[in-house]
Amino acid sequence: MTHSVKMAGSPGKPGAILALDTSTAALAAAVVRGGEVLAEVQSLAERNHSVQTVPQLKELLVSAKVAPESLAGIAVGRGPGSYTGMRIAVTVAKTLSWIWNVPLVGVSSLEALAYGSFRSAVAAGRGGADATAGPEWLVPLMDARRGQVYTALLQAEGGANAASAGAAASDEGWTRKADDGIRLMHEWVEELADLAAGSNSPPGAVRITGDLSLHEAAADRLSGLLAEHGMVAVKSPYVMEGRAIAWLGERRLLRGEADEPHAFVPNYTQLAEAEVKLLAKRRGE
Repeated sequence: MTHSVKMAGSPGKPGAILALDTSTAALAAAVVRGGEVLAEVQSLAERNHSVQTVPQLKELLVSAKVAPESLAGIAVGRGPGSYTGMRIAVTVAKTLSWIWNVPLVGVSSLEALAYGSFRSAVAAGRGGADATAGPEWLVPLMDARRGQVYTALLQAEGGANAASAGAAASDEGWTRKADDGIRLMHEWVEELADLAAGSNSPPGAVRITGDLSLHEAAADRLSGLLAEHGMVAVKSPYVMEGRAIAWLGERRLLRGEADEPHAFVPNYTQLAEAEVKLLAKRRGE
């Protein structure tokens, strides 16, 4: 279990934040200060995360002209996602937090996918359901094999106001409607359609985001189900960005929160495949 602690002193405007996530195929990292992205990297060499992460972070800090000891905090995606990948980012973040004596904040990698995708769409003029049409629902996806996905459900109110230019936009207007978890995609589609149809405040749009390559058919099926109720589904592929981790981390820092580095663990959601097989074998003995 991850232990959250209150930071000493009152919440205020944070300085630069170093953010990283390796829960997906992308090594996503950034240095952000007050909404401004000072430096950022997005590498898709998944098998090299273990050797690339620390050198990339050092290069980012040099590029951003930020000294480690001046950081306001380190934000890390704690999953769910790739079992090995999550462990890399979390281990690096915990170690650097301890060595540099700076606060550590963990954020949901799925929420970061949704938030980053939404802000990217708003910036491009493609996001934010009109307030009169209802809020926008965001469904982040990471493939979990065997027809399963890591997923959640987030809601954004008021379009661009929910993803304002200020890095730590108010929590108002950005809410969670379903926890992070692993779900069968075909069942999740039906559940989402039922939730939308039965909602007292139905969504003006449902944005399906993340890695859609293996789930296009299911996304199209959701679109058809929603259309029956006058709602729209939007397919919005998105690759994790370090800035999204930083933005959510900054929110926590502004609330005066931080995680205890030694007790911090990834959100595994499920056992690794090797552990599942080992348990099955032991049960059969």
